[in-house]
Amino acid sequence: MDSLELIVVVAVAVLLMGWLSRRTGLSEPLLLLAAGALVGLTPSFASFALSPDVVLFLFLPALLYWEALTSSVREIRTNFRSIALQCTGLVLATAVSVAVVAHTLGYGWPIAFVLGAVLAPTDAAAVAAVARAMPRRILTVLRTESLLNDGTELVLLAVTIDVVTGEHLFSWSGTALAFVESYAGGILIGAAVALLLIQVRCRLTEPLLHSVLSVATPFLAYLPAELLHVSGVLAVVVCGLVSSWFGPRVIGSEARIQAVAFWEVASYLLNGALFVLVGIQLPAAVRALTSVSLLQATTAGLAVSVAVLGTRLLWFYSVPYLVRLLDRRPQQRDRRITAPQRLPLAWAGMRGAISLAAALTVPATTADGHAVGQRDAVVFITTVVIVVTLALLGPTLPAVVRRARFPADADKSAELTLARCRLSSAALDALPELAERFGVPEEDTARMVQDIEDRTAPAPDSAHRRESLRHLQLALLQVKRDTLTDLRDSGRIDDIVLRSVQEVLDVEEVRLGRH
Repeated sequence: MDSLELIVVVAVAVLLMGWLSRRTGLSEPLLLLAAGALVGLTPSFASFALSPDVVLFLFLPALLYWEALTSSVREIRTNFRSIALQCTGLVLATAVSVAVVAHTLGYGWPIAFVLGAVLAPTDAAAVAAVARAMPRRILTVLRTESLLNDGTELVLLAVTIDVVTGEHLFSWSGTALAFVESYAGGILIGAAVALLLIQVRCRLTEPLLHSVLSVATPFLAYLPAELLHVSGVLAVVVCGLVSSWFGPRVIGSEARIQAVAFWEVASYLLNGALFVLVGIQLPAAVRALTSVSLLQATTAGLAVSVAVLGTRLLWFYSVPYLVRLLDRRPQQRDRRITAPQRLPLAWAGMRGAISLAAALTVPATTADGHAVGQRDAVVFITTVVIVVTLALLGPTLPAVVRRARFPADADKSAELTLARCRLSSAALDALPELAERFGVPEEDTARMVQDIEDRTAPAPDSAHRRESLRHLQLALLQVKRDTLTDLRDSGRIDDIVLRSVQEVLDVEEVRLGRH
């Protein structure tokens, strides 16, 4: 099997399973996983081994960056406490519960904690693939949790691997310091790279170069963080959030349309490819299992799956209520959700390719040359948990969301209305001065006022008038764009609403620019 053959097979699988999912309504991640497993059974792919470096250094930065770019900074800030608890406390609680179950089943404590670290975080790709129908606030919490918990997992995994291989002895102080260094370093590097690249963008005029820089950005943030042994995950996420905040002021409409189109296709393809690659790895994980029997490993995988799901359910029906007892502020009481509405948060605990890549990074030998016992079982149990969570949670999550009966997002509708009204008002206020600057006749200015008020299209009858009117329309679009960004900056609307309105402005600006 060569690389070209693998690329073709994965691309065809993503295309066919995507089509089949839309035709049948079946879970797309599950179909992609099944397609990959069938491919893995063929002789050509019998020796396939998923490289953890490919997942961690190619797929992960790109997917994290796009998820961060399309997140709401305001919603993250508003829900930061919940997100922070989930991406640290829940990750650690899951790791401990998995380790306890694995140890009860006969696995040594060191390798049990490695398994716990591997399976502790949810997978950003898996969550994004099935959680789109949730309300804005719930979706933001889930997406941000899946973005940031990988950082906690990778630090915890590094500590547990050092213990297993005999590189270092475990110490509470050393572990705490590793977390602080990793988090602080990742945040600083991500912010610094984003601010530097914003200055670069201010000097770029070609939309194509903006798009190239957009593709390179996640790797420019991830690489220095990894070289300095801090969290590349946090570096990419922070870089994406900072870029999302400043982007509307420094990126032109044509460049943004190009970049969004690229990232929508690339993220879909990368997400699908990850599920297919995990599926291809499944038969290899079964064949490599030698330290325990298939029945024992499968039983352990199912027991660990119960621990993973049970810990998440217990967390969401205990910790928020404890926080509720401690925080009685009126603004927090207004944000509370009911027990049925909490279930979708607990149910969105899918694991995916990141967990498998983490399992594959466990070394085969210790520092003194001895084999790491039960490493093959760790890889197999991880694949079982991935399959169980995707097969159980993914297809049933839409029904869980419907049963939760979330109210309509009235705030989002109100913010969209506010944005459109304020943009029209700003344009009407600026229209007389701009019309005079570009020499637009009064009758055309009146048409423009009418166009803004009732959306009828102006129709000037000469080339000069059309050109002056086009300049006026472009200037008014810039007024609207500035007003929209000011509304976001002041907290009146959030990034999701900004992007929704901005997309309309970008399309209109590109249309006017091509006349």
